[in-house]
Amino acid sequence: MLLKRSLPKISWKHWVKPWQQVDWLLFCLPVAVSIFGGVMILSTELKQPVTDWWWHWLVAGIGVLIALFLARSRYEQLLQWNWAIYGLTNFSLVAVMIAGTSAKGAQRWISIAGFNVQPSEFAKVGIIITLAALLHKRTASTLPNFFRALAFTAIPWGLVFIQPDLATSLVFGAIVLGMLYWANANPGWLILLISPVVAAILLGISWPLAGPIVLYQELSFGVLGLVWAVGMGIVGWLTLPWRRFGISGISAWLLNMLGGELGVFAWNHVLKEYQKNRLTVFLRPGHDLLGAGYHQHQSRIAIGAGEIWGWGLFKGPMTQLNFVPEQHTDFIFSAVGEEFGFIGCLIVLFVFCLICLRLLHVAQTAKDNFGSLLAIGVLSMIVFQLIVNVGMTVGLAPVAGIPLPWMSYGRSAMLTNFIALGIVESVANFRQRQRYYS
Repeated sequence: MLLKRSLPKISWKHWVKPWQQVDWLLFCLPVAVSIFGGVMILSTELKQPVTDWWWHWLVAGIGVLIALFLARSRYEQLLQWNWAIYGLTNFSLVAVMIAGTSAKGAQRWISIAGFNVQPSEFAKVGIIITLAALLHKRTASTLPNFFRALAFTAIPWGLVFIQPDLATSLVFGAIVLGMLYWANANPGWLILLISPVVAAILLGISWPLAGPIVLYQELSFGVLGLVWAVGMGIVGWLTLPWRRFGISGISAWLLNMLGGELGVFAWNHVLKEYQKNRLTVFLRPGHDLLGAGYHQHQSRIAIGAGEIWGWGLFKGPMTQLNFVPEQHTDFIFSAVGEEFGFIGCLIVLFVFCLICLRLLHVAQTAKDNFGSLLAIGVLSMIVFQLIVNVGMTVGLAPVAGIPLPWMSYGRSAMLTNFIALGIVESVANFRQRQRYYS
């Protein structure tokens, strides 16, 4: 009796309290997606001699523990370590160029204790933390702060781009655009930021004329590109501060014309033929089915074969006979389409929509700008990867090598996604109690 009285009374609330404001729906949905992803990877590897589907679940389990630890840690501490994280991010990207492992024409991995680690994946989280720290007090509502944020992100972006890792550099761009918009950047500035890329595409299109307008040898442009450049000149004149003598409008117009001409030059003289085919094959279904169009063509056949309800788990003929290359990584969604059909695809997309809505809710209810920007950065990363991955599997986007979050096989990508999730859960866990419920 005395012993019973001397022992402290510990209730279940004592263990739950540290995580009581964690968004459990946001936490459990990615875990469920990871479990389902492991099942689909197993399905793609049933007839293969090497099976590593269990690595997917093992790394996901490690990721869950890291996410729980981060959810209990105060995210504000990241402000104190911001520059250390930024320096480590850049150092790892430089290290992979010096001592990295090459595969498939790119040097993106570092071998650590026998495991290949991809620093560019973890750099996504580093970029999010750096931008959130830069913008939480000095918003992007002024051009100096806007360009300051771009300058700091340009270094890791450039290091990733020259690996080369075009897919991850595109994700970087989506993160930067999303966070700048959330930090009150003028939408016109964001349009101008991406406008040279659009100009590079449109200046090479001769429509509605029979051919491009040639000014001098290689200097030519299409009508659509010229119209776009003029439109961007108007956007620049309306949004940029240097309106006197039309300097802002002329500068925006020149930026697009120059970007467009550089794009046309790169297309004609820099990109190799197979790279061009890879970028444009989705616009020409049925073209080069034994080359650049093979992956996407087989993926579309697999998804179409699933019809409404699918063939059933482990029963998809395209999946079981390994007709779709890289199906356990970038094309895992095609296995879902074949074995679970249109309904299965809708359920997966619905779950991802719920995840994105909860991320947006955390961003809206965070107690400070830093936490809100962290959440919106993770949201931008997930949304872009989801759209591009699903788009390329159904033939609506070029094959960019972007994995489907929590579903595609990839150890570095899996840990990165759970680290990002843990940071957002920390934002949710330490927001003001009265603002928790919507």
